[in-house]
This record gives sequence, structure tokens and C-alpha cells, in this order.
Amino acid sequence: MIVLDTHAWLWWAADRAKLPPKLRRRLGAEANLAVSAISCWEVAMLVARGRLTLRTDVRVALRAMGALPGLRVVAVDDDIATEAALFGDAMHGDPADRIIVATAKVLAATLATKDERIREAGVVPTIW
Repeated sequence: MIVLDTHAWLWWAADRAKLPPKLRRRLGAEANLAVSAISCWEVAMLVARGRLTLRTDVRVALRAMGALPGLRVVAVDDDIATEAALFGDAMHGDPADRIIVATAKVLAATLATKDERIREAGVVPTIW
């Protein structure tokens, strides 16, 4: 299973050319993809703040992005929330990133991310 960081999910859904070819091949071959529900919040916040423009209403876009083949949106449950809090100094303080990483950890998955701070933390296996 591969968990997609928010930017990876956006690019997988809308502009796959922004992803490295090796990652595109890996994601295309993976039957189990996941994204944290917190990524929906991140996308909606980017739209609300004018930092991201979508072709349609954010609600419609998120439903379509969540319906990509092989993808499931994972709710933030008690295990994920607890894990996110217990990283200590191993992870930087961004709550959304901590929840995304915790989602990958709880699911025993690899995280697809370009974020160097997450990759350097070494809390979960990463690919990019």
C-alpha cells in the first residue's frame, strides 16, 4: 500500500507529468492507494486561501479525486491521531504532515512525498 501526500495526490489526480516517471509507474501498478482525510482539508484550505485554483467547486473536485481507481480516503481515527502526537522531535510540527505520516505508519504503508523534511525524518518508508 502507498499513502499519497497531499501534493502527490493532487498531481496524481490532475497533472501526472509533475510526478517522476518512476513514481508514476509505481502508482499505476499499485492496487492499494490511500490518502489521509486531512489532505481533503489541506486542499480545501489552499482553495479558500487562493493558493490553489480548481476547475470546479472544491467539494466536487475532492469527491472526484477520492474516487480514483484503487484509492481510498482514510479517516483520522484515534490510532492515527495518537501516533501523530507521539513522533516527538522526529517529525516537524506541521499537524497535517504529522497526520499524513501517522496514517502511513498505522497502515504499515510507504508514503509518496516530495517533502524532504518528511523523508529525512525517517519515520516511515518513503518514495519519490
